[in-house]
Parts: sequence; structure tokens; C-alpha cells
Amino acid sequence: MAWMPSPSRAPGSTCPHNRVRGVTLIELSVALAVLALITAIAIPSLQNFRVRQQVNATMNLLVSHFASARMTAISHGVPVVVCPSEGAGTCRHDTDWGGHWLSFRDPDGNRQPDEDIDIYRNDTVPSDPRIRIVSTQGRRHVRYQSSGMSYGTNLTIRICYDDHVAGSVVLNSTGRARTVQG
Repeated sequence: MAWMPSPSRAPGSTCPHNRVRGVTLIELSVALAVLALITAIAIPSLQNFRVRQQVNATMNLLVSHFASARMTAISHGVPVVVCPSEGAGTCRHDTDWGGHWLSFRDPDGNRQPDEDIDIYRNDTVPSDPRIRIVSTQGRRHVRYQSSGMSYGTNLTIRICYDDHVAGSVVLNSTGRARTVQG
């Protein structure tokens, strides 16, 4: 037997069970309050995550710069210097590593590139006005010998965020760099 519409309803009339319901003001207010609470909890965590990522990226870039200079000294058999730079192809004479990082061959030991061809890398540091990169007072640059050794005292380069040390790169006298959190 086929289904037939009930004779008591006129064709095209609506069923009382198929009402269109909207969102009430109370439901909308509760949803917005929950969203505001989740946002208030998540945003500081995301900001801390972003800071950690920026500091880690800066530390890893610096470590890769040291490793590249060390490998270049070994493979080319010539001393290679890594130093902070203003970007003009000369080393700075202070402890601020926040502009550029310069690596160059230094066969005469004067700790400055003699010609443009001597420069291997001149990297721009990731810029964020809240990040400062400073080294210890005693050692302002690193000179890798052709053996890969970097004689002298340890060098610590601190990555500071809002004037708090967020991480460090420590270079020992053998020329190996490691990172330290916080």
C-alpha cells in the first residue's frame, strides 16, 4: 500500500514539528564568554611559544654559522674568523652581535678581512627590537685554526629578550658550539 497524505491537511501546509529555531541571546552570550575565556588562556601561551621559537632560531643560526666557519677552516686549511659586524665587511670592536655575523679567511692573523674575496659569509641577524645578542667581555670574535680548534677562553653569546637572558650559545676552546636554554 502506498503512502497517502492525510485528508485533514491541505497540500502545502507546514508541519508544526518543523519550526525554524534561532540562537537566543543567552546562548550567544554563553558562547562568547567561553570563547573569551579560551582566548585569554591561549594568547599568552602563543606569545611565549613565539618568543621561544625566535630565540631558538637565533641560537641555531649562530651555531650553524660557527659550524660553517669551522668546517671551512678545516677544508680550506686556512684560519677563519667569525665576528660581529655592522654589515660593511669589517668586524666590530664591541660585544654587540646584533647586526651582522661575518666569517672570513684570515691567513695574516689581523682579525679583519683584507679583500672582499676573503669574506665567506655576512649574515644579517634576525631582527626583533626586543632581542639583543651580546657576548662576554673577554673574547669578541672566534678564530678557527686549520685544525678546527679555536684557542682561547670560552665565548658565551647571550640572546636576551626584553632584557632577560632567554638562551645562550657557548663556544669552547676546541671550537664546538652548544646552546643553553634560559
